[in-house]
Amino acid sequence: QLPGKKDLFIEADLMSPLDRIANVSILKHEVDKLYKVENRPSTSTSDQFCFLVRPRIKTMKYIADIVNADKMAGRSRKYKIIFSPQKVSLAAFSYQLLPSVPNVTCDEWSFYLLPLDDDIISMELPEFFRDYFLEGDHRWINSVARALQLLNSLYGPFSKAYGIGRCAKMSYELWRDLEEESEGDSQGRKPEIGNIFLMDRDTDYVTALCSQVVYEGLVDDTFRIKCGSVDFGPEVTSSDKSIKVLLNSQDKVFSQIRNEHFSSVFGFLSQKSRNLQAQYDRRRGMDIKQMKNFVSQELKGLKQEHRLLSLHIGACESIMKKKTKQDFQEMIKTEHSLLEGFDIRESTSFIEEHIDRQVSPIESLRLMCLLSITENGLIPKDYRSLKTQYLQSYGPEHLLTFHNLKRIGLLTEQSPGETLTAVESKVSKLVTDRAAGKITDAFNSLARKSNFRGISKKLGLIPRVDGEYDLKMPRDMAYVFSGAYVPLSCKIIEQVLERKSWLGLEEVVRLLNGNEFSVTESAVEDSPAWESQRIILAVFLGGCTFSEIAALRFLGKEKGYKFIFLTTAITNSARMLEAMIETKA
Repeated sequence: QLPGKKDLFIEADLMSPLDRIANVSILKHEVDKLYKVENRPSTSTSDQFCFLVRPRIKTMKYIADIVNADKMAGRSRKYKIIFSPQKVSLAAFSYQLLPSVPNVTCDEWSFYLLPLDDDIISMELPEFFRDYFLEGDHRWINSVARALQLLNSLYGPFSKAYGIGRCAKMSYELWRDLEEESEGDSQGRKPEIGNIFLMDRDTDYVTALCSQVVYEGLVDDTFRIKCGSVDFGPEVTSSDKSIKVLLNSQDKVFSQIRNEHFSSVFGFLSQKSRNLQAQYDRRRGMDIKQMKNFVSQELKGLKQEHRLLSLHIGACESIMKKKTKQDFQEMIKTEHSLLEGFDIRESTSFIEEHIDRQVSPIESLRLMCLLSITENGLIPKDYRSLKTQYLQSYGPEHLLTFHNLKRIGLLTEQSPGETLTAVESKVSKLVTDRAAGKITDAFNSLARKSNFRGISKKLGLIPRVDGEYDLKMPRDMAYVFSGAYVPLSCKIIEQVLERKSWLGLEEVVRLLNGNEFSVTESAVEDSPAWESQRIILAVFLGGCTFSEIAALRFLGKEKGYKFIFLTTAITNSARMLEAMIETKA
């Protein structure tokens, strides 16, 4: 739509998703120069500037500065702004920043869904978490609803919809409104996905805060997986070069270890190495014809597998080195104590020592948040003491971070007299009140409280194990946290699917602050194809961790389900907490 020579400006966080679907040569169609948004263009001879950006005020200011600088210099150009995934109330900012410039046009690129693997689709909206849960900005709910509409038109109609959380409820309702407006293309068709389950990230912060110990989660925590690929540096490649590796089910080595507990991975890799060597050794007794077949059919595949094997062995060694430095075993022990509610004073002392040694600002915050959520808020004395030590160790600029964490419910202070038991008794009184409407206000006073202990008891999140938990042959989803804890988010999904409703989970729902729903689509016949009923689209609003994905894949194998994951972005404890830290604009 923009013929002729032009300069193209791309926002940094759109580059990785673009890389997955289009190479630079496609993007450089009639493009003279390619810029990253943030970089100021040097003198350009192009008569047209095209911007491919997210709808953000900061980016609009950047564009406005370029347009206004041209105007001051008396330079006439055409400007096209393409927003992704959607234009958001343009009147609110662009025309205030770009007054009386007739040659600025706007468009949108509806890029909602990026498949990262056979069963993972990401919206690549990492800012969703902060925007919605901290700022209360609802703009991305429209993007979620449109993504659901697209998936429903391709694989629906979804016959059963479940969900929990305010955002989940709003997204579901807006999606249904969009379906009614478009008179759904999927009606009367045999569905391929039978069930959909929507969940807000704030339903379960604990799982996202725990250290990941499945291989894919550890790779993400250590190297940061970005858009399904990871950069392995010289410490992994044993050379002076970094290598970008796509991590998905097509990687034969990775697909077999991604969901495994880290303690099983080395054994698997050494066995794989021996098998590979045995396949290489077969060529010794071959005649010329067999050798020719071996070279043409098998050698290339073996070499590729060998390359991947050495990379994953290098990654494991690098993870081991880093984790040994960080007192990883001690950290895991502290986490398990917090989850189980034992040795709280010792755990608090470990966190204080962690802060005083300035090990890592994010890790210290993570442990403080885990203590706060599992204990339903810190007692005022501990809150003040930990906050003071943290600010002294890592700098007073983190005062804003504490404000954000309190607001979102990740790091809170108990009100006087509001110990764990007091809150629990308050909740149990509310549960007995039949007038559900009347108790909404009372529940709002408990909003942002975690009630983790009560939920954990009701759902049996801490497994009782006699003897050692066998991580090589796991018996339940707790293996993703070394047998110490079943992820709350995954347990909720398991329970609701088992009951085909929220019946019997009323008290858990109350402790989670409600907003649950369960809807059977009347337009869909009662007994659609059995296979589609085993397929569940699990939608995580605010991010999903690789530990949750591994746990639900395990549940799928055990119960005969097939999970497809749709998430606003892949997350982990570091990404979640970094979103709370204020950066200078």
